[in-house]
Amino acid sequence: METWRRGRLMQTPGTIVRPAAPADLPAVAGIYTHYVVGGVATFEETPPPVADWRSRLDDLAGRGLPFLVAEVDGEVAGYAYAAPWRPKPAYRHTVEDSIYLAPDRTGRGLGGALLGALVERAERAGARQMIAVIADTGSEASAALHRRFGFSTAGLLAKVGHKHGRWVDTLLMQRELGGGGS
Repeated sequence: METWRRGRLMQTPGTIVRPAAPADLPAVAGIYTHYVVGGVATFEETPPPVADWRSRLDDLAGRGLPFLVAEVDGEVAGYAYAAPWRPKPAYRHTVEDSIYLAPDRTGRGLGGALLGALVERAERAGARQMIAVIADTGSEASAALHRRFGFSTAGLLAKVGHKHGRWVDTLLMQRELGGGGS
């Protein structure tokens, strides 16, 4: 695996970042379910079934946008994808990133490997801007990861989500990409 840390490429044995395949989707759904049920990293309250993940994979592939998995020793340990930021046509060159890691695989550089590959592939797909929408959970890890990859704070939306009995803020971060588009 190639991991970017402060602009330096690092190798991690036994790890591959690759395009997601339909066979990966049960693991992707399982990782996401952990965050839906037990946290506020996502504002979804009901875990989507594998069939919904298949639709998402197909939709992103049809748009030429990346959906990646980090595979560690043959197991899906995390995933990331770039999806359209908003449905209106004028936003067509802006994407939103989503990155989730298996709870037992955090803190090992997988988030950086996924985000680095995602930025690169979104640029190749022609995206010009990437937006990160980060639930303010009291943890700085996601914001710090994005800062390392050149994202800057674009704003804070206060108390826009209500989950698990509490109000949650959303931090918006943004990074310009070198992709095409006119």
